[in-house]
Amino acid sequence: MEILKDLSPSALAVAVEENEAEFLLALGRAGGGEERDDDEIAWTIGGSPIGYHNCVVRAELTRERADDEIAASIAAFERFGVAGSWHVGPSMRPSDLGERLGARGFQGAPEPGMAVDLHALAPPPPVAGLRVDRVTSPADLTDYERVLGSGFGEGPVEAAWVCAMYARIRLDNDAWRHHIGRIDDRAVATASVFFAAGVAGLYFVSTAPEMRRRGIGAAVSYAAMADARDAGYRVGVLGSSPMGHAVYERLGFREVCEITVHEWSPRA
Repeated sequence: MEILKDLSPSALAVAVEENEAEFLLALGRAGGGEERDDDEIAWTIGGSPIGYHNCVVRAELTRERADDEIAASIAAFERFGVAGSWHVGPSMRPSDLGERLGARGFQGAPEPGMAVDLHALAPPPPVAGLRVDRVTSPADLTDYERVLGSGFGEGPVEAAWVCAMYARIRLDNDAWRHHIGRIDDRAVATASVFFAAGVAGLYFVSTAPEMRRRGIGAAVSYAAMADARDAGYRVGVLGSSPMGHAVYERLGFREVCEITVHEWSPRA
C-alpha cells in the first residue's frame, strides 16, 4: 500500500471515504456478510446484527438506476432480516442520493470526516497513571470489549460483535492495531487503527462512562495516531461523533468532508 502524502483537501476527503469503506467491508467480510463490489455499488450486508455495519459504502449510479439500487439494498436487508445503512460521502452519485433514501424510509445523520497531518499531531495534556498498550492477547481483547460495551454505539451487542470480528481477523493482522488505555491496571479506554487507502483510520474510540471528562479519550487517540505515525504513515482520518469533534480538533484534526449515515430499519 502506498502511503498518502498529498495533504490537499480533495485528497484527504477521498482518503476519509475510502478508509471507512474498506474498514466496513473488512468487518463485514469477517462476519460472513454478502459482499457486492462492482462498477455501480459496493456493500456488505448480513454479517452483523448492527445496522451501521450492514451497509452500502460506495455508489456511482445514474439517476435512472439509483432508485432500483436503493430498492435492491432494502431487499438484501429484508432477506437477511437486518437493519441497514448507506454511508453517503461526497464522491457518491447521484448527488440527490440523500433525498432518494429519505423517500424510502431511511433516516440520515451526518458524521464530519476529519483528517490530520500526523507530523503536526498535537499532544494532549498527560493523564496521571494512564498507560496505553497494544491489544495482543485474548485477555486484552476481553478488556477492550468490556470498555467498548459500557458506552459506545449499541453497547454490549456491538462490542461483542466487533471483538469477535477482531478475533477472526486476528490480532496480529498488519492492517489493524487495537489499543487499550489502563489506569492502575484497570481498562478505561479503547481505540483501533485500520490501515487502508494509504492512511491510518481511527475507530472505536471509547472511554468508560465514569472516567470521562478527564482527557483520557484524547490521550488514547493521540497514542494510537502517534503509533501510526511511527509506523510511517503521514495522515490520520476519522469520522467524528458530536461528542468527539472538539477533542479531535485539539489534536489537530480538521474537517475535510461529511459522510451522512442513512439508516433503515425493518417495520415492526
